[in-house]
Amino acid sequence: MAEAVDADEPSDAGGFTVGQVSARLGVTVRALHHWDEIGLARPSSRTAAGYRLYGAGDLERLHRVVVYRELGLDLDAIRAVLDDSTADVPGALRAQRAQVDERIERLQRLGTGLDRMIEAHERGLLLTVEQQAALFGPDWDPRWPAQARRRYGDTAQWRQYVERAASRGPEEWGAVADAVTALDRALGEAMDAGVAPGSAEANALAERHREVFASYFPLTRGMQVCLGRMYASDPGFAAHYDGVRVGLAAWFRRVVDANARAHGIDPDTATWS
Repeated sequence: MAEAVDADEPSDAGGFTVGQVSARLGVTVRALHHWDEIGLARPSSRTAAGYRLYGAGDLERLHRVVVYRELGLDLDAIRAVLDDSTADVPGALRAQRAQVDERIERLQRLGTGLDRMIEAHERGLLLTVEQQAALFGPDWDPRWPAQARRRYGDTAQWRQYVERAASRGPEEWGAVADAVTALDRALGEAMDAGVAPGSAEANALAERHREVFASYFPLTRGMQVCLGRMYASDPGFAAHYDGVRVGLAAWFRRVVDANARAHGIDPDTATWS
C-alpha cells in the first residue's frame, strides 16, 4: 500500500497508526518512517492493509528516542543508549551536557555581542563621557556621536561604523585617536615644509588619511573629496584643522583634490559614493 496515506489510516488492531503517534509525540510522520527504515524504532505490527501499527512498547521506545533526541544525542548515540547493554549512558549524557554548556557559553557571547551592536547603533560610541574626554582631548564634544547618528544614521557608512564601534573598547579607540593625532601632526609638518598638492609626498598623505579613516568606515577617493570640501567649509572641522595649523583645512582640501585627479576623479563632480 502507498506510504503517503500511512499517517491517516485508522487502527484496526488495537494499536496506534503513524498519524496518531505523530500527534501524541509531536514528531513528524517522515521522522517516524525514517526511524523505522534504519531500525531505530520500528512498529511491532501492521494493519491488515499493511499500514504501520505501534503498540504500547513501541510508544515507550519512541518516547525515549524523542527525549534523547531533544537532549541533543544523534541517532547512533540514541541507538547505543537503548540497545547496547555495555553503553556508558551517564558518560554519554555527561559528554552531551558539556556540549550544551559550550553552546550556552557561545549563545551568551552572541547575546553580549548583539547588545553591544544594538547600543552602538543607538549611541554611536560605547565609551563613557570621561573615557571620551581622556582619549579624544578637551576639544571633544560628547554630543557629537548622537549628532552624527541623527545626521547619518540611515546610511551604509553609519552601519559600517557601528559594526566597528561595537567591538572596540577604550584601548582600541585610543589607538584610533593616536593614529588621527599622528596624521594631523604629519599634515601640519608637510604644510610647513611647503609640500605641494599633487606631489608624491602629498598624495601619500592623502592615501594615509584614507587608511586612518578606514577605522570608521571604508573611504573611496570620491568620498574623500567630499570630506575635503566639508573640512574646508564646515566651521567645526575647519576650526579643528586650522587649530593644528592656520590654513591647514584649505591646504588639505587641495591635497585631496590633486590626489583624486591623479586617479582619474574630477573633484568638481565627485560624489559621496
